[in-house]
Amino acid sequence: MAAKKTIKVRQTGSPIRRPQDQRATLIGLGLKKIGSERELEDTPSVRGMIRKVSHMVEIVEE
Repeated sequence: MAAKKTIKVRQTGSPIRRPQDQRATLIGLGLKKIGSERELEDTPSVRGMIRKVSHMVEIVEE
């Protein structure tokens, strides 16, 4: 069985004064505070969520 690809995401921006759906997307990604990081499975749905809040997150290279 092949290893699942993962992607590491870091929150760089604040959800203050952002639409509610963008706040909910950050919570869905598991990001709560600026500087928090999560390692997520690299799926099209996760990529779409990252694209939606791309101005508040960055992909961390390992």
